[in-house]
Amino acid sequence: MRSQLKVILPFLCLFSFSFTHAQEKHRHDDHEHENFGNVTFPVSCDASVQEQFRLGVAMLHSFAYEDAEKTFTAVSQKDPHCAMAYWGFAMSLYHPVWVPPDPSELKRGWNAIERAKLIGGKTEREKEYIAAVDVFFRDSDKLDHRTRALAYEKAMERLYRRYPNDREAAVFYSLALLGTALPSDKTYNKQKKAADILNSVLVEAPEHPGVAHYIIHSYDYPQLASLALPAARTYANLAPSSPHALHMPSHIFTRLGLWEESIRSNMASADMATRRVARTQPGTASFDALHALDYLMYAYLQECEETKARNVREEVSKVQAVDVENFAAAYALAAVPARYALERRHWTEAAALQVRPAGFPWNRFPYAEAIIYFARSLGAARSDDPGSARKDLEKLAAFREGLLKMKETYWADQVEVQRLSAAAWLAYSEQRHEESLAHLKSAAELEDTMEKHPVTPGSVLPSRELLGDLLLEMGKPDQALKEFETTLRVAPNRFNSLYGAARSAEQTGDRKKAGALYQRLIELCSRADTVRPELKHAKLFLRSE
Repeated sequence: MRSQLKVILPFLCLFSFSFTHAQEKHRHDDHEHENFGNVTFPVSCDASVQEQFRLGVAMLHSFAYEDAEKTFTAVSQKDPHCAMAYWGFAMSLYHPVWVPPDPSELKRGWNAIERAKLIGGKTEREKEYIAAVDVFFRDSDKLDHRTRALAYEKAMERLYRRYPNDREAAVFYSLALLGTALPSDKTYNKQKKAADILNSVLVEAPEHPGVAHYIIHSYDYPQLASLALPAARTYANLAPSSPHALHMPSHIFTRLGLWEESIRSNMASADMATRRVARTQPGTASFDALHALDYLMYAYLQECEETKARNVREEVSKVQAVDVENFAAAYALAAVPARYALERRHWTEAAALQVRPAGFPWNRFPYAEAIIYFARSLGAARSDDPGSARKDLEKLAAFREGLLKMKETYWADQVEVQRLSAAAWLAYSEQRHEESLAHLKSAAELEDTMEKHPVTPGSVLPSRELLGDLLLEMGKPDQALKEFETTLRVAPNRFNSLYGAARSAEQTGDRKKAGALYQRLIELCSRADTVRPELKHAKLFLRSE
């Protein structure tokens, strides 16, 4: 750990279309004055495309996959004999730490690699880059995503070891490791290995955007997040034209409960993404902006800035079309209104939520749609509407079964956590207290086995926080306090967990602890723009001391 801290100190100082369709519709000129960061990736292609190729690689490193696809297409137009342009096109369709490519993307990626192999890399190094991504796209109709991703990881490891001075090999190998790390692995072995490699590159290339970006992903865990703070505070400056680069630091700010920094990061990202989509696809919303708005909603709610949170919800509610109908857009469209109702404990509002916009392809993202039904079922259960709660619980069970059939085990388990949590409150409302407690304990234990997905700033409502609420309702403040404190270790400065812990301490008679927690709550909400009853209670308690 000490050596990792030393090596990251330098930070403190300083996608669908065919090739033909893409060539006809897009021009590279849109990007020639944009800054996606400093990357060096020499290839044997014509000198006239070297800078354009470098830009495409830089775009890859900030997950600007659509822009990268257009850029590599433009390179192939200018130099039809540049095999690496087709490598880049294929890499634009393989996004390791996002969701797997869909069948159309897999087909296009395979076609690109076949073209690259037909042209042939001009050097052994280029041939190995092409061969590495070939193993991912090859046999996608026979082999599952993880098997192919692991094969790509091994191929990149061989390339990395054969060319120790190739920074891009090291950086892409690190990303491959992150792409195969299991969310159930609490040792974080692959993430730490990736970070070690990235930190070694950092010494020689402190301005490389991929290094900063992937260090953030490597350490995007409660126990490790502080190690990525220098990278978080640097990355946006390294690729200022990338909405994702502007947003990504907020992963770490969220992990550490640094809400003001998260707000600034996501406001900048949403603004950049909105301006870009206004130029390229006017009349649509940007998925990058929606993603940032979910994180922004989360941060506003923790600081009690409810008016600003409401503005975010209203902005999202107006969305009718999205530039890219992907998982990040789906998740934000569902999570933003759900968070706004649930975090404020407006149960009838949560129970009335609808899946919007109606024209969005929700069937492709059942785990996102499930968020709305979780909010509805929990809201109904807590506002004396058991019939509606049961109907929505049935929908959650159906979502889970569908995800299991799709072999989406992680998301099936996430939906199961939501189902159990809502079922617990339904049981409690019907006086089945022991059953209620058992459901929420099961939900919390299951949630503990998983890390959050990068698409989300955190659980819509943490199950242990809900368990703490339930224990307080049952008159067990000492047990409730433990659950809130456990939640705060994973999600520091969460408003509802802080308040729950303070109430628990107060009810156990530990007025000193309660006072300290209430004081933290008031300081957390120094920018509150509404009167929260929790804050009124906190102030009354402190005046009585």
